[in-house]
Amino acid sequence: MSRVCAGILATGLMLTAPLFAQTLAPELVHNAANLLADSCPQTSNNRQALDSAALTRALSSSERDVTDFLRDEARKPVQTLEFLGLESGMRVLDLYAAGGYYTVVLSKAVGENGCVLAQNTQRGRAFIEDRQAITQGEALGTKIRTAKLSNVTQLIAPTTNLGLAPESLDFILLSLTLHDYANPKPRRARELLTTLYSLLKAGGILGISDHIGDDGNDNAALHRMPEQQAIALARDAGFEVTSSDLLRVHSDDHSRSVFDPRLARATDRFLLRLLKPAQ
Repeated sequence: MSRVCAGILATGLMLTAPLFAQTLAPELVHNAANLLADSCPQTSNNRQALDSAALTRALSSSERDVTDFLRDEARKPVQTLEFLGLESGMRVLDLYAAGGYYTVVLSKAVGENGCVLAQNTQRGRAFIEDRQAITQGEALGTKIRTAKLSNVTQLIAPTTNLGLAPESLDFILLSLTLHDYANPKPRRARELLTTLYSLLKAGGILGISDHIGDDGNDNAALHRMPEQQAIALARDAGFEVTSSDLLRVHSDDHSRSVFDPRLARATDRFLLRLLKPAQ
């Protein structure tokens, strides 16, 4: 009899666990289209130019994780978003948000009239956050709660099945991730960019940054990719491409892994603004 009761109890817990997750942590795991529509409504009518000074002040807040401050010098978040053309009030997808460095930045940048979908896979959420003793999922959740990012919704879904409607986004950010798709099968990267193209409205923007690699090197092992490869893939997907030297570090040795501690995160990076042409 006790085994029967235990089985019933276990079944009940499995059925109610998603409800408890929503109740205790409402910022977590929205993966249905109707929930996304409710939590991240269309906001294009409220768009305004990025207030760079206000964003700079917001990123100086003590609520921000100290490890994110350490990344600022290499990533130059305010200047990066200026180049990419992000506006407040936009509907934004932070693709593979990982531990949430850019999720916080994007949340502050789009403001209360905009919203951010912070996407991770279940596998990605379980990865250990860079040089810390917590997972990426834990890091992201903590940042959302600590900074009270009410305009952020976590999207836990594979990149091949995000559950988002075509032409539903104003802006997508893909930071330091495209190389994982391009190595060793460029077709996977092309398919990803084609999918992202379909999710953007006409005139929408996809921002990409990544570690620069050289042709002939084992870029899969080094976690790098050539800039020209990324540009070619983007054009194949239909984007108009503009590049920037903002994140270049010419002292970087492209034959080293990006995780080489001697680099101290100071890798040579390309920065691309991909525009979906207005129709």
